[in-house]
Amino acid sequence: MLKLNEAVTPTQITHLQRLWLYGLAGMVMLFLIIPCLIVIPMSFSASQYLEFPPREWSLRWYEAYLGSPEWMQATWVSFKVAIISTLVATLLGTLAAYGLSQVRGGLAKLAGGLLMLPMLVPIILVAVGVFFVYSRTGLNNTVTGLVLAHSVLAIPFVLIAVGNGLQGYDMNQEMAARSLGASRAWAFLTVTLPQIRLSIFSGALFAFIASFDEVVIALFIVGGDSSTLTRRMFANIRDQIDPTVAAVSTLMIVLSIVLLAAMMYIKGLEGRRKATQG
Repeated sequence: MLKLNEAVTPTQITHLQRLWLYGLAGMVMLFLIIPCLIVIPMSFSASQYLEFPPREWSLRWYEAYLGSPEWMQATWVSFKVAIISTLVATLLGTLAAYGLSQVRGGLAKLAGGLLMLPMLVPIILVAVGVFFVYSRTGLNNTVTGLVLAHSVLAIPFVLIAVGNGLQGYDMNQEMAARSLGASRAWAFLTVTLPQIRLSIFSGALFAFIASFDEVVIALFIVGGDSSTLTRRMFANIRDQIDPTVAAVSTLMIVLSIVLLAAMMYIKGLEGRRKATQG
């Protein structure tokens, strides 16, 4: 039971004094959640056009999505690109986080800052740069080019997650293994990697979401059979508005909730592991 007069900080700030902050946070959450709550019933409409609330209920737009070769092709491309990008970003991001944790000084900070740039630079600038580079290398309108671009966008998420995991890891365990004759690579694989695996899984989930939800770069560099699901959704809204896009959005919301629940579960496991070790 929430006690309004109970102190919540070392400075004796109470819940009652923070009530305005709770109200503001609640309004922001409603602002973000309400559009999702509106899209879901719209996806079950029997109407030819988007309408809320639906006058009649139907699964016709889910059937239209599942029965469309174009939508299925775009879905397959999105999953394929997201899975490959996740594997690439997780591998490179984990290695980068481990390397940066072993190095001190300005060079390490510079390297870390460069790896974080894709998260800091506006995505439209990244898309324009990628488009011009790919126009010279022949990677436009290819899955390979999209995987490379999405991997670059996803690496910062892995870097942050694995870096946080390494901060709470006692590197003396790896040093002990190396002092007993294990190579650095073998010590990392057998001692360090199992200790930070939950952080790696968390970073991989973030990387998957970053790739699967990305649309701006896809608009610039792919089309036709190489179109992703989000790009096709954008084209559907631009060219012909029908509830199919609401059905796809609802399925993506469900996928996001499942991945979020998985991340929360992983964080819970990591918290219990740290508490046990402490």
